[in-house]
Amino acid sequence: MGTWVLLLPLLFAAVAQAQGTVCSVNKTSLTVKENTNPGEPLLDIYVPEGQQVTLGPSSTLFAFRIQGNQLFLNVTPDYEANTMLLAHLECRSGDAVVTQLKVFVSVLDVNDNPPRFPYETKVWEVPEDTRVNTTVISETELEAQDQDKDDVLFYTLQEVTLGASSFFSLVGVNRPALRLDRSLDLERWPNMTFRLLARDTQEETTEPSHTATATLVLEVQPVDLRPPWFLPCSYSDAFVCIHAQYRGAVPTGHRLPGPLILHPGPVYAVDGDRGIDQPIKYSIISGNEDSTFSISADSGNLTMTKSIPNAKTFLLVVKGEQADNARYSVTQVTVEARNANGSVPHFTQSLYRGTVGLGSGVGVVIKDAADPSQPLRIRAQDPEFPDLNSAITYQITNNSNFRMEGEVVLTAASLEHAGVFYAEVKANNTVTSGTAATVVEIQVSEQEPSPTGTSPPTSPGSSRSTWTPVTLPAGTSETTRTEGRPDGGQAGDRRFSEGEMAVLGGVLGAVLLLALIALTVLVYKHYGHRLICSSGRVLEPQPQGFDNQAFLNDSDDANWAPAPSPSPSHAQPEPPEPKPPSPETPRRVPEAPATAADGGSPAAVRSILTKERRPEGGYKAVWFGEDIGAEADVVVLNTPASEAGGAGDSGSEGSGDEAADAQDAPGTDSIHF
Repeated sequence: MGTWVLLLPLLFAAVAQAQGTVCSVNKTSLTVKENTNPGEPLLDIYVPEGQQVTLGPSSTLFAFRIQGNQLFLNVTPDYEANTMLLAHLECRSGDAVVTQLKVFVSVLDVNDNPPRFPYETKVWEVPEDTRVNTTVISETELEAQDQDKDDVLFYTLQEVTLGASSFFSLVGVNRPALRLDRSLDLERWPNMTFRLLARDTQEETTEPSHTATATLVLEVQPVDLRPPWFLPCSYSDAFVCIHAQYRGAVPTGHRLPGPLILHPGPVYAVDGDRGIDQPIKYSIISGNEDSTFSISADSGNLTMTKSIPNAKTFLLVVKGEQADNARYSVTQVTVEARNANGSVPHFTQSLYRGTVGLGSGVGVVIKDAADPSQPLRIRAQDPEFPDLNSAITYQITNNSNFRMEGEVVLTAASLEHAGVFYAEVKANNTVTSGTAATVVEIQVSEQEPSPTGTSPPTSPGSSRSTWTPVTLPAGTSETTRTEGRPDGGQAGDRRFSEGEMAVLGGVLGAVLLLALIALTVLVYKHYGHRLICSSGRVLEPQPQGFDNQAFLNDSDDANWAPAPSPSPSHAQPEPPEPKPPSPETPRRVPEAPATAADGGSPAAVRSILTKERRPEGGYKAVWFGEDIGAEADVVVLNTPASEAGGAGDSGSEGSGDEAADAQDAPGTDSIHF
């Protein structure tokens, strides 16, 4: 034991001496981060004098270099390429290897690579009947790859199609499997698009952080889930559409030549699974026991096989079945047979106005001039069938440029000239053979129809098509009649716009009204008292001097009361309206007619004031009743037309000459007060 204690110092001295004669490093294991700059030395090498250090053959190829007595990285370390680097150091004295050293360099991972999807867009077909909570696309189909081996990826599903996120979701934030959350609906959601995002950090704000995106397109594949739907129908949910009932009317005693026109439309069904779109076959399964009706298996058009003698109602059950016989549905058609009295159709307008652009080809729809956004419809109504008009057909009879297609007017030729065209449209009731006609005015203009429906004016020199005579209905304005005349430019000179005609009519109406007012004032001013007398009222004295002065002396003593209307027993025809006085006749102050011709002798005169009614003719008399104070009763007796006319000319301006003329009159004028 004591010997070993004495030898220890010698041993340590020998080791120290040996260290001074061989190569050495201060550490043989170290770590570096990937992407480290290779310009920095890794460690220092102690090399004794007379020796050299080199890289041995087991070193990582091209990874290191020795510069002086220092070890350097020769490349930028990459964790994904090599996680451990080895530097094999050999100390040589001449050709002899004196010492060998191994230095291990561990490369630490750094998040320097973004995740990558193996696809840019993935299209995936999903059957419409896929059950809810089913994994539609697996995780391995959707996951992204990250070269940073230690990275954990986080996924987010972002909708591109609005509302699509309610159908699909990811199984987990780190598991990109796609799961169905609600039943698919091919009708409303035939396909849906998503954006799948992958991030290599949990938080967006973490640095460094990398993301990747890919597009997912889910196409819903049709499956035969729904029966045929009769249109029009309204959706109650994604799988049920409540279809309409059909109704129509036919005349009794007649067989309609064509398909029945039904409300709200013809019998028509479609496959409820629009993606499959199986053809539909139609049949009548009940309500047609006497085979009155027939239905086309392909089109669904309902026709009559025979006439119906009496009014009755048919309830037909129509079946619509898919051509593959997989599914079917039924609907009801109500057909009412009504008595037809042979009435004729009638148009709601006598003149229809349409517009179309210049240069329009064949088959262009004529627009309504009042609303250019809508087609012009020519429609007649049959009083027997006001709602359906099932038996009325339309035809243009006199203009080859246009034709009828149902109720719509179409061009039948290319329109190369601007102008106004007229055509007669004939409506024919194919059941009762009743016909009606109307006229359509079509403006062919270089300009597009304005929103207000007014057609641009046609210049007088614009060319027109060959004129076809048309009998316009009564009440058509003269402006309309002049349109389309074959007399060239003269028709354009006589044509006025509706606005100009309205202004002219207003001015003429105002002038006529003023003339009537002036005439009324003039007549009332000069002959108003005559009109009052003819209505049974006592004439009041007028300041113009037309009063009989013989009455003025006694008027102060008489009790003048308003005269009552004549009783029916005394009523006589009103005298004709007095004629206005001749302007050449000067007005004279009236003389009191104190005398009148008596017995045909011009010399014999007597007073016209009397209390007895004298039956003799040939004189004018004013007589009073027994009671002078009683109410005045004015009675005009036996007034001849010639006398009435004379009274109108003279008024109350009695004169001796006029009294003499009265002797020859066949009747007698008598006034009773």
